Amino acid sequence: MKVLFIGGTGIISSAVTPMAIEQGMDLYLLNRGQSIRPLPAGTTHLPADIHDPQAVEAVLSGHEFDVVVNWVAYVPEDVTRDIAWFRHRTRQYVFISSASAYQIPGGALPITEGTPLVNPIWPYSQQKIACENVLMQAHREEGFPVTIVRPSHTYDKTSVPTTAGRYTAMDRLQRGKPALIHGDGTSLWTLTHHRDFALGFVGLLGHPLAIGEAVHITSDEVLTWNQIHTILARAFGVEEHFVHVPSDLIHAYDPELGAGLLGDKASCKVFDNSKIKRLVPAYRAVIPFHQGAAEIAQWYREDPSRQEVDPVMDQMIDRILDTYQAVWPSTLF
Repeated sequence: MKVLFIGGTGIISSAVTPMAIEQGMDLYLLNRGQSIRPLPAGTTHLPADIHDPQAVEAVLSGHEFDVVVNWVAYVPEDVTRDIAWFRHRTRQYVFISSASAYQIPGGALPITEGTPLVNPIWPYSQQKIACENVLMQAHREEGFPVTIVRPSHTYDKTSVPTTAGRYTAMDRLQRGKPALIHGDGTSLWTLTHHRDFALGFVGLLGHPLAIGEAVHITSDEVLTWNQIHTILARAFGVEEHFVHVPSDLIHAYDPELGAGLLGDKASCKVFDNSKIKRLVPAYRAVIPFHQGAAEIAQWYREDPSRQEVDPVMDQMIDRILDTYQAVWPSTLF
C-alpha cells in the first residue's frame, strides 16, 4: 500500500512508522522535518507545513494514496481541509481522535466505542468530538472513507506519565521534595505502550471493515494513579514522597493542566478492546507498565541532557503544596 502520514514523528507515530515499513508499506511523511525524532529510513519525505496550502498542494501534486493518516488534526477546520484535499486521493482517511472524548463525568465501565462522546470540561476533547462529527457527516453524505482511532494515554520511553511535571516530578523526588498526585490516587487509568498501540493501528490500515468505524486501541492493564507513581519512583530508584491534592486546586493554579485532569485523568478509564481485537486478531497489548517505566528511567539515565527540569512547573508545584498543606495536613503515599 501507498500510505501518507501527515506528521509521523510523534510519540505514537514513532512506533507506527517503522512497523508500517517492516510490513512493506510505501510510506510518505508530510511534515516540516523539524521533529526531535529523525525521519525514519525507508520513508519518502514530502517537506511542507500542513497549514501552508500552496506548499501542500505542490508536494501532493500527482500523488494518490491507499491510506492517509493525519496525526496532527485538532480542530474542525483541519479535517474540513483534509476532506477537500483527499476525497479523490485516498481510499481510507484515518483521523487520530482521543479517548478523552468519551463521556465525562464517566458513565458505565468498561468504555466501549458506543459510549457517548460528551466532554463539557476540556476544550481539546471538545474539538476532537467536533472533528469526528464533521468526518462522519462527510462519510454519511458522500461516502468519505474515514476511520476514527481513539488513543488513550499512549507513552514511549521519553514520556513520564505523572500528574504534573513529567520528569520534573521525578527530579523533585530525587531532591527529597514531594511530588503531587491528583485526587486520592485511586481512580483507574490505562497506559498503553506505543509499540503495543502500533500493532493494532497498522492492522487497521487498508482494512475495508474499518471504513466508517471508530475504534480505540488501548492496553488491558488497569492501574491506579497511586500505582503508576509508585512504579515510576521505583524505576527511577527514588523514595516515594507523594501528596494527594484535589484536581480543583491544581486547576486553580494551572487551568490548562487542570482541564486535562478534570476533563480526563480524574475519571476512571477502563476500556473494552473487543472491537480492535475483532478487526485485528493479532492485536494484544503485551508490555506492562513496569517494563515501560524501566525503559523510561533508562532513557533518562543514558543522557543527562535529557533530564530537563521545568522551573516554572517546579515552583508551581511548591505553591500548590504550600496552599494545600496550610489548610490540610499532608499525608505521604
